[in-house]
Amino acid sequence: MFSGVFTALVTPFTAKGEVDYKCLENLIEWQITEGIHGLVICGTTAETPTLSKDEKHKIIKAAIAKVAGRVPVIVGTGTNSTYDTMEETKFAKEAGADAALVVCPYYNKPSQDGLYRHYNMVADIGLPVVVYNVPSRTVVDISFNTLKTLTDNKNIVAVKDATGDMARVVQYKNEMKEDFALLSGDDGTFLGFLAQGGHGCISVTANVAPKKCVELYNMWKKGDIAKVTEIRDSMYHLHNAMFVDVNPCPVKYALSALGKCNEFVRLPLLPLSAISKSKVDVAMEKAGIK
Repeated sequence: MFSGVFTALVTPFTAKGEVDYKCLENLIEWQITEGIHGLVICGTTAETPTLSKDEKHKIIKAAIAKVAGRVPVIVGTGTNSTYDTMEETKFAKEAGADAALVVCPYYNKPSQDGLYRHYNMVADIGLPVVVYNVPSRTVVDISFNTLKTLTDNKNIVAVKDATGDMARVVQYKNEMKEDFALLSGDDGTFLGFLAQGGHGCISVTANVAPKKCVELYNMWKKGDIAKVTEIRDSMYHLHNAMFVDVNPCPVKYALSALGKCNEFVRLPLLPLSAISKSKVDVAMEKAGIK
């Protein structure tokens, strides 16, 4: 079962807009050194919609080679085309990924039956699948009943829930099979997600504060509520600041402030405004990471 904190890693770019593979490798090494439990490559935070297929494939290969089996690697393979998603999932499997993160097909607005068929076809490739439910980006919301039925497929092993609905976590916990992993897709409610029975988080904030995010999870598992509360309170403003503008613009700026990578993003996204940068700076100082 996947558990703990998985960083939804950014894709660093050069000033010319090219993928900075050396910086990517350095970020991966830093994340592992800081104790992260796993990495997600080519997710939303990685600006995957702006990457070419060739770039995605090179990033996946480079990341898996750098990790070298030290932590699990989940690769974002979801698209709004079932057949393209299948092809990307096959590539990730052959490259050595531990699982595929498959977002609900966006823009098409498929029915629940369409979602059911989509996920089963992808899962039948044989790579473990994490269902990614993020209605704020896809418009489609996979229902509990659809997700529960999908778990009859042994390769559908987890859900990344970015709905922010804590009641769902209890329902998942009570009615899903015991080894089905429940992963939060929302840093701000991660602690609540754990309290409701969740197993981990795919985190944006962990890009800039991996050690603190991991410590929060580890202290929760130890039952040290006083320490959990202390960490939670120190991270409150940072979680909010990571979404002061569209993800990953704030996190890219924060990483640049730490000297870890450039703040460059690809159009149609733009770098943060001066006002937004100041908000991120303040939040980083309050979290004790700057």
